[in-house]
Amino acid sequence: MLDRIANPLRMAGVYLFLTVVSALSLFPFAWMLIGTTNTSTDITKGQMTIGGALWDNIHKLTNLFDLQQVLWNSTKVTLLGTLATLVVSSLAGYGFEVFSSKVRERVYQALLLSMMIPFAALMIPLFTLMAQMDLLDTHLAIVLPTVASAYIVFYFRQSTKAFPSELREAARIDGLKEWQIFLFVYVPVMRSTYAAAFVITFMAAWNSFLWPLIVLQSPELKTITLVLSSLGSAYFPEYGAIMVTAVIATLPTLVVFFAMQRQFVQGMLGSVK
Repeated sequence: MLDRIANPLRMAGVYLFLTVVSALSLFPFAWMLIGTTNTSTDITKGQMTIGGALWDNIHKLTNLFDLQQVLWNSTKVTLLGTLATLVVSSLAGYGFEVFSSKVRERVYQALLLSMMIPFAALMIPLFTLMAQMDLLDTHLAIVLPTVASAYIVFYFRQSTKAFPSELREAARIDGLKEWQIFLFVYVPVMRSTYAAAFVITFMAAWNSFLWPLIVLQSPELKTITLVLSSLGSAYFPEYGAIMVTAVIATLPTLVVFFAMQRQFVQGMLGSVK
């Protein structure tokens, strides 16, 4: 009898806790959405009601920056970096798992050790390298250092362990070359892994701030994160415009995650179909 009473109470407590945590997690986003409709004065007062200043805030933002150009810059950098990272890292992960050699594990261990080096220790060498290659103040300078991602290589190698070796052997018997096996057998089977890696890489590239801040100087090359930072550091911050920019900067990552949520979960769990 006591168990029958305790179980519903326990579940009610769990759902109550999850509801409170969800509300606390969503509150900043809700306040940001409401802030887009209020003036800077109302935002600083902490007003939590919907106002009528949305179009004024958008107009202020478009007067301060070429929003279309900024979004194009962020989209270009993000998509180029993401696609290049997926291609290079998946090839590397596949190669580390499939091909055997005496130095394979040593190279792989060195690659994993590179994950322990903080980015702050790499900024000056990377900046010097980009300067020597005459790539400073270009979007290519943002993309190149992110292409060989040690974490994504590690993720693809671990996922490749679940790839059925029978498929690879059957393809070799049928006369397929290794690049054909990778392109026509491996990639379709590992699509959930690619989806999860795409979400992770896309979010990291879209939200990148420190490295673009270092290598970009021209206003016409700025990304959305740099624009958001510059708005917040102004002498008289336009908080309404900041809220609008924050919402715009958040939407692409939300859309990508929710659109690929199922594949992301399957990929992170190591599902192979």
